Amino acid sequence: MGKKFTFYPGCSSEGSGVHLDTSTRAVMAKLGFELEDISDWNCCGASVGDLAAGHLPTAALSARNLAQAKEQGDQDVMTACAACYLNTHATNEEIRDNEQSRADLNEALAAAGKSYDGSLHVRHACEVLVNDVGMDAIKAQVSNPLEGLKVAGYIGCQTVRPFAGTERGGDYSEYDHPSFLDDFIKASGAEAVDFENATSCCGGSVAVMKPEQTLHLMHKILSEAKEKQADVIATPCPLCQTNVEMYQDAINKKYGTDFNIPVVFHTQLLAVAMGLDSKKDAALHQNIIPADKLKAMAK
Repeated sequence: MGKKFTFYPGCSSEGSGVHLDTSTRAVMAKLGFELEDISDWNCCGASVGDLAAGHLPTAALSARNLAQAKEQGDQDVMTACAACYLNTHATNEEIRDNEQSRADLNEALAAAGKSYDGSLHVRHACEVLVNDVGMDAIKAQVSNPLEGLKVAGYIGCQTVRPFAGTERGGDYSEYDHPSFLDDFIKASGAEAVDFENATSCCGGSVAVMKPEQTLHLMHKILSEAKEKQADVIATPCPLCQTNVEMYQDAINKKYGTDFNIPVVFHTQLLAVAMGLDSKKDAALHQNIIPADKLKAMAK
């Protein structure tokens, strides 16, 4: 087994994003990585924590996860969820760089008999694939290239904000014109269509609370995917996947459209391309809109 990471699954891994979790674990194992879950991990507060509780209580959630991870060793912390990455990385950097925040958060952690010094490195799974694996090594594991599958690569906004173009974020991509998702798609043997809405917002957590205020955002994303004749939309973000897939009926009702476009995770594409099992490893049975063309390609 190759490099080991302390893995933060996040709440979506047990519900709406279980297929991201399953396929991420399968692909990382295929590439020779070991993932050890953070023991007794908790929610990071996701996108709405600050609204309800304020910054310190929300940051303390991530600080506790980091303290738990530190107790398991000095290996890097990896997560596949955009919101988990955003919150955990931000808290880690705050503890590293801000003396007052470090003191405040350690005071909160002390109530549970814990402390944390900011010494770990928090990483996104996509950045690990780019920097620790590389496209050539990914392609070397592809035994079932997805030839003939047209994919619209939809990154969303949180995966590349604000750390993608920073040294601590691994410099694996950039905010304005990220290429990593199209690179994953091409490595799988599929065609990456030119997708202008790659980093457009889907409405995020606002879509969960007030979907009527965000349907126009998802309509724009789906309209371009249909215009480009994409067989599937692929994304690394569990909230983007849920929103763009789940609200298609509501969008069709409001706009008179007929969208029925499968929305999969990039790791589901890679799992199928690597010849892994379509259910056990790629978890294609977990998608609300069946990705029939991708399923037919699975071994």
